[in-house]
Amino acid sequence: MPLHKYPPNIWNVLKLKQGIYARLPKHYLKSLEPKEPTPVHFRPLGVEYKLNPKTGQRERVQDVPIPVYSPPQSQDGLWGGEGWISGYRYANNDKMSNRLKKTWKPQLFKRELYSEILDHKFTITVTSRTLDLIDAAFGFDFYILKTPKEDLNSKLGMDLKRAMLLRLARKDQELYPQDSVKRERVYNKYKKFEIPEEEAEWVGLSLEEAVEKQRQLEHKEPEPLFKASVDKLVEELHIQKLSEPHLIEKN
Repeated sequence: MPLHKYPPNIWNVLKLKQGIYARLPKHYLKSLEPKEPTPVHFRPLGVEYKLNPKTGQRERVQDVPIPVYSPPQSQDGLWGGEGWISGYRYANNDKMSNRLKKTWKPQLFKRELYSEILDHKFTITVTSRTLDLIDAAFGFDFYILKTPKEDLNSKLGMDLKRAMLLRLARKDQELYPQDSVKRERVYNKYKKFEIPEEEAEWVGLSLEEAVEKQRQLEHKEPEPLFKASVDKLVEELHIQKLSEPHLIEKN
């Protein structure tokens, strides 16, 4: 007899279908669906079999992704999808020697990146791949807005995306207050990324943050009893006044 009614590996899925979790916005629940990130440390062949050029025989392709570990500090930077890779190496590069555990880590840099939408410079820990992706996207703002959540793999990156989307949705006049022409040019430049403010407020929130936000939205201050009594009394007096006959004086 199983110890649990449901397998533990589906507990998180079942949790989202009951209680306050089920009342979260649909677009936010959809963003929680797991998606495979773009491969960074290996190149998938995309086929199950290939021909051996020597024998001409069809051989099965082992298209297995390399497991990547994202340490907590990666959430405070932009690593461009890179992470730690654990494996083994041979001592003294000798295949006849013992294998030793090894962890490969990306090279990190501190770089100052400027956001047009937020009009602010951020000092962020990045990798060389991140800088290449920013150049390929033609700017820091385009990189943040274009890159999906699973590829950013960064709490900082999603917080920046939420801030950018909120400013685009609200058309904040605090952006370049002395230069309205430049402000409109920036808003028009990134207009295709604009989404409703109600959706932008939920972008990048962790499940705990989203539940707390939903709890605050549902929270209502208790109405004092005397206020309800006063409102009821005013309504009764108003009805009584309307029901009384009006006296018309004749001249």
